[in-house]
Amino acid sequence: MVSKQPLLQRIVIAFVLMGLAVSGLFSLSIVAVVHFVEEHLVSQELERELSIVIHDDLARGQAPRLDSSTRFFAPHLPDYPVPQRFAEAGEGFSEVVEGEQAFYVFKRRENGQVFMLVEEQHEFEAREQVLFNVVLAGFLLSVLAAWGMGWLLARRVMAPVIRLANQVRHRDQLHQLAPALAPDYPDDEVGHLAAAFDSTLGQLRHSLEREQLFTSDVSHELRTPLMVIASSCELLAEAPNLDARQREQVLRIGRATEEMRDLVQTFLILARAKQEASSQGGSATLAMVADEQSRRWAPLIREKGLHFELIEQGADSALYDLSFLRTVMSNLLRNALHYTEQGTVRLILESGGFRVEDSGVGIPPEQHEQMFRPFVRGAQSRGEGLGLGLSLVKRICAHQGWQVRVRDLPPQGSAFEVSLHL
Repeated sequence: MVSKQPLLQRIVIAFVLMGLAVSGLFSLSIVAVVHFVEEHLVSQELERELSIVIHDDLARGQAPRLDSSTRFFAPHLPDYPVPQRFAEAGEGFSEVVEGEQAFYVFKRRENGQVFMLVEEQHEFEAREQVLFNVVLAGFLLSVLAAWGMGWLLARRVMAPVIRLANQVRHRDQLHQLAPALAPDYPDDEVGHLAAAFDSTLGQLRHSLEREQLFTSDVSHELRTPLMVIASSCELLAEAPNLDARQREQVLRIGRATEEMRDLVQTFLILARAKQEASSQGGSATLAMVADEQSRRWAPLIREKGLHFELIEQGADSALYDLSFLRTVMSNLLRNALHYTEQGTVRLILESGGFRVEDSGVGIPPEQHEQMFRPFVRGAQSRGEGLGLGLSLVKRICAHQGWQVRVRDLPPQGSAFEVSLHL
C-alpha cells in the first residue's frame, strides 16, 4: 500500500528511524562492553589482591590488608570461616546475589587449601548506574539530533521540489509565453523532472491553443450563415402565401437558429476561459428565461402526451448571463423530454436557482456523477444526442460558479437542481 504521508515527513521519519537504530545499537554495545570489561578487570584485581594476601600477609603471619568493602575467607583458618552463602561458589570469578545485596567472589585452590576474596558491588553498581544514565541521555540526544538533522536536510532537499510544484501549479504556466522551468534547476533529478514538466506543459499549451483556435474559428465562421438563416426565416415568416403549417415550420427553423447562435456564443466564451467574457451574452432574470423556455418547450412536451408545469416557489430578481442560463435550462428541459414517456415535466423556480423534475426512467444513484461526463448517456438512451448536453451544463455551471446536481424523485423520475448563488 502506497504511503500518503508527505515526502518531507517521510524523510524525517527515515532519519529518526536510522538514528534510533544506530544509537540503540551503539548503546547496547557500550553496555555489553562495560559488562565484559568490568568482569575482566574485577577478576584480575581480586586475583591480584588474593595473591598478595596469601604470599605476603599470611606468609608473614599478618592479617590481610584489605579495604572495608573486601573480605577474606579460608575454611582451614579458624579466624576466616567461609559464610554459608559463599560456600557453594565455584573456583575462579563469580557473582553471588542475595536479596538486594550482590558480591564479587574470587576463589582459588592452592596447595590443597581454599582461599576466597569477597567484594561488595555497591560501588560498581553506582558507577554502572551513572554510566547507564549517560548512555540513555546520549541515546535520547542522538534521536533528537537525528530528528533535527532530518528536518533541516528534508527542508533543504525538498525546497527545489516544492518550488517546482508551485511553479507548475501556477495558472500562468499554460500561457504561450510562459518561460521554461528546466533552466532554473541544476542537471539533477529535479532538473530532469522540470524538463519533463516543460515537455508535458508544452504539449498541453499546444492542445489548448488548437482547441481555442478551432472553437473560435468555428464560432466565428458559423455566425454569418446563422445570420443568413435567421434573416431568411424572418422574410419567409412575413410572406403572405404561407399556410399555418408552413409558417410553423419557418418559426421552428428560426427558433433552432436562435438556439444554435446561443450555443455558438456559449462555446466561444467557454473557449476563452475568461469570466469577464460572459457579459457578451446579455443579461436576464431567472423568470424571463424560464418564461421564454416554457413557451419553447411546452408545446413539444405536450405533443409527446406529457403534462408540463411552470411553478414559481420563490422570487429572484438577480440578473444572470442570458446565453449561459438559457443553454443550461434548455438542455435540462430537452433531457427531461427525451427520457420521459409518460407523466409530467416541471420547471420549478426558486430564490437563487431552479430545478427540472420529470417522471421518466430515473438515474441509478451510482451513475449520478457519471451523467455529467462527456458522451455518457442513460441506460435507456434515446437517439437524439451524443450525451454532451449534461456535460455542457456542468461546464457552464463551473465557469459561472453555479452548482448542478441530480437526485432521485420518488416514485419514479429525476430532479436536476441548479443553484445560482453559492
